[in-house]
Amino acid sequence: MPPAAGADGPRILPLLSVICATAAFQVGAALAKGLFPAVGATGAATLRLGLAALLLLALSRPWRAWPAGAPRLPLLGLGLSLGGVMLLFYLALTRAPLGVVISLQFLGPLAIALFDSRRAIDLLWAGLAGLGVLSIVGVTSAAAGQDGLGLLFGLGAAACWAGYILFGRLASRDYGRSAPALGLTIAALAVLPFGWAEAGAGLFSAEILPLALLVALTATAIPLSLELYALPRLPPRVFAVFTSLEPAFGVLFGFLMLNERLSPGQLAGVGAVVLAAAGSAWTSRTSKAA
Repeated sequence: MPPAAGADGPRILPLLSVICATAAFQVGAALAKGLFPAVGATGAATLRLGLAALLLLALSRPWRAWPAGAPRLPLLGLGLSLGGVMLLFYLALTRAPLGVVISLQFLGPLAIALFDSRRAIDLLWAGLAGLGVLSIVGVTSAAAGQDGLGLLFGLGAAACWAGYILFGRLASRDYGRSAPALGLTIAALAVLPFGWAEAGAGLFSAEILPLALLVALTATAIPLSLELYALPRLPPRVFAVFTSLEPAFGVLFGFLMLNERLSPGQLAGVGAVVLAAAGSAWTSRTSKAA
């Protein structure tokens, strides 16, 4: 069983796992754009979850070491939260700009960071991360007049992301390395009816299978496994603030892979997010030592 979040010991590996998971997710997100024309938003979500679940089931084979007496509710909550994040995020992208959707989705982990806080300095790091995200995506100049349903989808994705953090900590303690595969399987089954309704048999097209497999691996299987390794080993606040690196990595990989240029405001936002993540980890470790 992994150590509790507050247990003594180095946190460098869990922190690096979160950072690597964020980078992998952004690479997969850039690649996923090629799936939208073929299968739509819900079809892309279904393929991403389903193929990632099959990959992890084949690798981890959770039925070989099923924990006796482990509660089912956290695992179910993890799977439904994962499915909700993916489905609602893609649906929001069809109705609202990417910057607005990312900002709304980030409200989930930011709320975890705030509610889990015990000191004023913790609120400072969470607030700085939030301001950094707003600077990166430029939501202050684009939020007005957006599609109302798209904004609701974005808020729903935020709530599901918060549920993923909370349920993921519990499920990864109870199911260990099997949690990612089992959670993704539940998520894929929950989203499948929506994907089938939009794309039908197009989900099984051999032409899109290579790209879909690559997206599932880089955007779901790898980052989820890394995050569920880190979740029970980090306080929720530290994990939540470190997930704010996601928009920063999105800007970085947008520049590297899509030749998107950074504005001065975006550069300032990246710096604020990195400072908040580093500050949160440093003050958490210092407080524990004290």
